[in-house]
Amino acid sequence: MAKPKKTAKHDRTGLARSYPYYLANRPVAANTDLEVRDKYSGKIATRTAFGDAATIRKAIVAAHKAREPMAAFPPDKRRDVLEHCVRRFEERFEELALALCIEAGKPIADSRGEVTRLIDTFRIAAGEATRIDGEVIELQISERTRGYRGMVKRVPIGVCSFITPFNFPLNLVAHKVAPAIAAGCPFVLKPAAKTPVGALIIGEVLAETDLPRGAFSVVPCSNEDAAALTDDERIALLSFTGGLVGWELKARAGRKKVILELGGNAACIVDADPGASLDHVVDRLVFGAYYQSGQSCISVQHILVHRDLYERVRRKLKTKVSALRMGDPRDEKTFIGPVIDEDAARRIESWIEAALEGGAKRIAGGRRDGNMLPAALLEKVPRDSDLYRQEAFGPVACLQPFDDFEEALATVNASEFGLQAGVFTGNLAHAMRAWDALEVGGVIVGDVPSFRVDNMPYGGVKQSGLGREGVRYAIEDMTEQRLLVIRG
Repeated sequence: MAKPKKTAKHDRTGLARSYPYYLANRPVAANTDLEVRDKYSGKIATRTAFGDAATIRKAIVAAHKAREPMAAFPPDKRRDVLEHCVRRFEERFEELALALCIEAGKPIADSRGEVTRLIDTFRIAAGEATRIDGEVIELQISERTRGYRGMVKRVPIGVCSFITPFNFPLNLVAHKVAPAIAAGCPFVLKPAAKTPVGALIIGEVLAETDLPRGAFSVVPCSNEDAAALTDDERIALLSFTGGLVGWELKARAGRKKVILELGGNAACIVDADPGASLDHVVDRLVFGAYYQSGQSCISVQHILVHRDLYERVRRKLKTKVSALRMGDPRDEKTFIGPVIDEDAARRIESWIEAALEGGAKRIAGGRRDGNMLPAALLEKVPRDSDLYRQEAFGPVACLQPFDDFEEALATVNASEFGLQAGVFTGNLAHAMRAWDALEVGGVIVGDVPSFRVDNMPYGGVKQSGLGREGVRYAIEDMTEQRLLVIRG
């Protein structure tokens, strides 16, 4: 493994003055065209190189040439690359957290949590890199097949293209990049233009390794210039995390494998016997609904409470939500930071106002200031409103009562989305019934749907997408089974 290179010179914000993109493993300071703003102050925090369609084509060509060298790159060396990344991320922990706090507006405590998950994800991938096993198949099932032996191994699928969103600029990148390295797949990554710095730091660390030339490119660019990441036939797999535009990308992708994680409007059910104290349940609901200003695909958007507990939960939620501290994400005491930009804040505000005009009642909340939006909690939200039906992706939750557990399950299933759901219940039969009945990718019993561990299968159904992330499950998608039959 190569020695770590010196990192870029940083200014007083904690960020480098500018960042290159990475084309075929190498930094390219082509320009400083992309302005990255501090999401709290609105000021320009740094600038990065911004690629164009020609850059993306070069990256794809380089990755295509790297298919055989990457497939031949031994599993132990892939593990070494991933372990090097773990060490370097640990060394640069506070730098990564501060970069995330600035470019995404994520409160510093949440930023540190994401850096921890970045490290976890690469560490898990390092372990999986030498465990991509095959199997022996018994083919002697009749007189005709006697003397035949079968074996299957997994081989890299080829070039992967990755498109990632702004809300987890480190760990959602990690969930694509780390499995690709473990599987032996070259890749081209387009990070979100609003939050590219974390991905470029990951590129900087990867450039310190001895990955084959062309194994990776990390190129911020416009959506239009990224078209080849979907259309180019040399790409074997497209993994996209973002909005419902993912279905359009799938329609254009042709024969390539497509993995989509497209968000949700997650619900959490609080049963008549929640299986825990109401104070604990409310604490978890508040965390799940409002951490990082609700900008998570598995943020709690709907809280369904059994009518026997409804008024008590409502009072406790009102007190907790109204007390959440909003402000500068660098402040250790801040819980609610800015949403990604003022357009997003205006949209969320307009959805809240439309719901109120339609008959909803505000339990907690306040007035927007730029892209700062106080945590809001509403009840009696009209079921035909955008706030109820769509993904809010902001610091707002909808509270409603239910009388029967089956009714609550049916309400959750009425959503067009199906990523994860949470269920607080002390009734084992209800827990198992939820697992059987809920049309989601994951059911979390005893906690909020916002819970995720980086080695578990993660993904959704319906409008929430298709395929699963979680390192081992991503590796399965990034490899193909190859059969060997030997006649003895």
